[in-house]
Amino acid sequence: MERPAWAPPGIDISVPSVSRIYDYYLGGSHNFEVDRRAARRAMEFMPGLPKIMQANRAFMRRAVRHAVAEGVTQFLDIGSGIPTFGNVHEIAQAASPEARVVYVDHDPVAVAHSEAVLAGDDRTGVVAADLRKPQEILTAPAVGRILDLDRPVALMLVAVLHFLEDSDAPYEAVAELREALAPGSMLILTHASYEGIPLTEEVASGTVGVYRDIRNPLVMRTGEQIRNFFEGFEMVEPGLVSMPDWRPDRSSGADGADGTDGTDTEAPEDPYAFSGYGGVGRKA
Repeated sequence: MERPAWAPPGIDISVPSVSRIYDYYLGGSHNFEVDRRAARRAMEFMPGLPKIMQANRAFMRRAVRHAVAEGVTQFLDIGSGIPTFGNVHEIAQAASPEARVVYVDHDPVAVAHSEAVLAGDDRTGVVAADLRKPQEILTAPAVGRILDLDRPVALMLVAVLHFLEDSDAPYEAVAELREALAPGSMLILTHASYEGIPLTEEVASGTVGVYRDIRNPLVMRTGEQIRNFFEGFEMVEPGLVSMPDWRPDRSSGADGADGTDGTDTEAPEDPYAFSGYGGVGRKA
């Protein structure tokens, strides 16, 4: 198997990665054949997966702009993945030049590409760490250098918590991060669920099986279970809803829902876009 020039040394390119599969869904180029194969297998059961990812990215951008509008200009993006057009720092810094962003991921490819994209930008940084170990994130030098945890921070957990099983203590991890944040901080979250998917659970579970087979279990939680991640946060209107229903902005064409050129090409009636949940909370 030929190793691409952009692949960091020491990584096993024969093992699929959820961040590289996500990159493939969004039309990116930083994925291996093993990732594309897994993605195509998952799409055999759920062909609308790219639509879900596009809706996820569009929600993220609206939520970032909302946070800046509310005066929150610091962002801690955990499970940030491989940089694609319209990343958090681009959206945030377009809204406020003072915005500061730290990306966190445990995928070496995602970390290496983030470092390359962010080179020379002293308002952004990247940390190689795992959501399962919040203290490693909170005490990372880049976090201390770039973010002031005594001021409000937007904690971004976008399409990441569904890769943590209950045995990984995801609720405890979110609570530990919440306790480290100043009042006025925000939680920006999306999560996969069987609710809203235009398929029977039996069919959709085929996709879950693909992720389980590549040792990255995809945990589908109910709306109520997802809402529990917001304990200690006051939900921002309209609450926990399907991603296109969270403060839609279809008039401006600014969502960049296609994940590439910043134009809103997401058809709101596409049933797959309404799979899963997104929400924003504010810490009192």
